[in-house]
Amino acid sequence: MNKPFSQIRQSETSRSVDEITRGRRLRRMRKADWSRRLVQENRLTVDDLIWPIFLCEGENYSETITAMPGVERYSVDRAVRQAKKAAKLGIPAIAPFPRENADFKDLTGSHVASPDNLINRFVRAVKKEVPEIGVITDAALDPFTTHGHDGILRDGIIVNDESVEMIVRGALSQAEAGADIIAPSDMMDGRIGAIREALDSNGFQDVAIMSYATKFASAFYGPYREAIGTSGLLKGDKKTYYIDPANSDEAIREAEQDLLEGADMIMVKPGLPYLDIARRLKDTFAMPTYVYQVSGEYSMIKAAAANGWIDGDKVMMESLLAFKRAGCDGILTYFAIEVAEKLGQK
Repeated sequence: MNKPFSQIRQSETSRSVDEITRGRRLRRMRKADWSRRLVQENRLTVDDLIWPIFLCEGENYSETITAMPGVERYSVDRAVRQAKKAAKLGIPAIAPFPRENADFKDLTGSHVASPDNLINRFVRAVKKEVPEIGVITDAALDPFTTHGHDGILRDGIIVNDESVEMIVRGALSQAEAGADIIAPSDMMDGRIGAIREALDSNGFQDVAIMSYATKFASAFYGPYREAIGTSGLLKGDKKTYYIDPANSDEAIREAEQDLLEGADMIMVKPGLPYLDIARRLKDTFAMPTYVYQVSGEYSMIKAAAANGWIDGDKVMMESLLAFKRAGCDGILTYFAIEVAEKLGQK
């Protein structure tokens, strides 16, 4: 019986490569399409996809996002039609992000708690028209603050506990609108436990929490910030509450804390530069683990494809398969519609 290479004795190393590898030809199963499919270790399916969608005010209206070719902001009615399309393609869930008008922004992001904000209006509409699709909402404050931060800014500092109180109010308003999963992206300490307690106390025990447990202070978010209108922070940056990209152990501690506080799922953001984090989280906790292929990743692929430097479709599919290989159970990606259509053609 052939021994694995790890058990080959030192004395055998002098033998020829042909002698050592005889019977161990790994290329055998790569020779044909059918055999490659037979031994494929990871597969990407439509069930792995979550589609982030951008919202804007208006009626029967949409607008392009310059930094994200192929992505648009939709008025609520058009966004509902897009949700119907996603559901028909078999995409399990959709994640709305709003570009709120300046009139609805303030220093504390209080509009996050309004039943009439863009997210909540969309959730109510989509739950009425497309009840079969899941809706995942973010209770972070950045779309609703005049300064663009994810928390409340006091004297140049993002104040944690006061921010958590407002985030909890936002989470409750989203649950009341019909959100299935609350996914807070703000990275404030203690917000998962506070949200869980508030949901349970108000009769929303079945609303799950997907924690942005490891959200890094990344340079890959630029196009997204253009999309929701927070590209110019009035003061400072987000390094005091997002994780340093250099830190891996800290990310594990963050995820552990959120799980202990009641998170049902954890997320890594961004995606491809942080595959090691996804793998560590899955191996450490064996919990449902998701990844957000962020706007910068999307836009780089689109830009390179537009210039003819790469095959856009192949790189798109390869990038998503990499997340599955790293242990992710699902992927938030702006490619979701394209990928679902492509998978449906097979």
